[in-house]
Amino acid sequence: MNVSRHRRAWWLIAIALTLLPAGLVRATDIQTAAGIVPVAERPGKIAVFDIAAVDTLDSIGVEIAGLPSNLYLPELQALARKAVSVGTIFEPDLEALSALQPDLIILGGRSSPKRAATEQVAPSIDMTMDGDDLLDQAKGRLAAYGALFGKQAEAGKVEAELDAAVARAKAAVAGKGRALIIMTNGPKVTAYGVGSRFGWLHRSLDLTPAVADVDAAIHGEAVSFEFIRAANPDWLLVIDRAAAIGSQDQNARATLDNALVAKTTAWTKGQVIYLPAGDFYIAAGGTRSMIRVFDAVTQGFTKSP
Repeated sequence: MNVSRHRRAWWLIAIALTLLPAGLVRATDIQTAAGIVPVAERPGKIAVFDIAAVDTLDSIGVEIAGLPSNLYLPELQALARKAVSVGTIFEPDLEALSALQPDLIILGGRSSPKRAATEQVAPSIDMTMDGDDLLDQAKGRLAAYGALFGKQAEAGKVEAELDAAVARAKAAVAGKGRALIIMTNGPKVTAYGVGSRFGWLHRSLDLTPAVADVDAAIHGEAVSFEFIRAANPDWLLVIDRAAAIGSQDQNARATLDNALVAKTTAWTKGQVIYLPAGDFYIAAGGTRSMIRVFDAVTQGFTKSP
């Protein structure tokens, strides 16, 4: 593919930033997964492949011109009607991107390995988030987008809403016992502890883990129903992967409805919380998605069994 005019402009901006006196070229330093990157202020037309980024950008009123064909979250579906489909969260459509001619492409997570390819079309940044400090990263991304698009006031308002949701959830879980985070994938079950992909929920809420030494691998630790029975959590926090990706596989409730899980404190007391799957699995780190997750935790820990 020939280098586009947008890519040429990207390099001209980079050269100008190093050669011209301060103030002649405006740019915003953005913290990305690859470090701090100067981005021309303010991109007029953007394509976004990371659902968490879509969620956060939408929350502060940034218009997105190019989106993946599947946005997964019902709350984001209306955006597709106003945007051009430019591929999937796994595979950007370079021809569609070239036709769109965006000023900036935002990738993250599942799309991040495609940055070298999308750079041939337009400046691209990797905004991947992961790990047990996800809440802090999400706030950092929110602030960065606010600065980049001149939406600082909107970003401040959304951050306040997020902080309030965290405070409510933290108060709800305090002193309520130990929790085990699990994900079902059809009939299979994996567990996630502190330091894992989903461990941020423990850290954000000071939520006591039911098992201290769960493997921190990114895909969790494959576990048996005997493991869950032995862990005997006071609370089970469940992510249904099939529901998150729209699969027809066996759902989480059917998978967990067995004699061993039924013997746990969580099950006998009705303390099983099914987290909003798409928000937790697909859009983790999106500000509105995180608010919905924290609100689900608050509701689950405060309602009567």
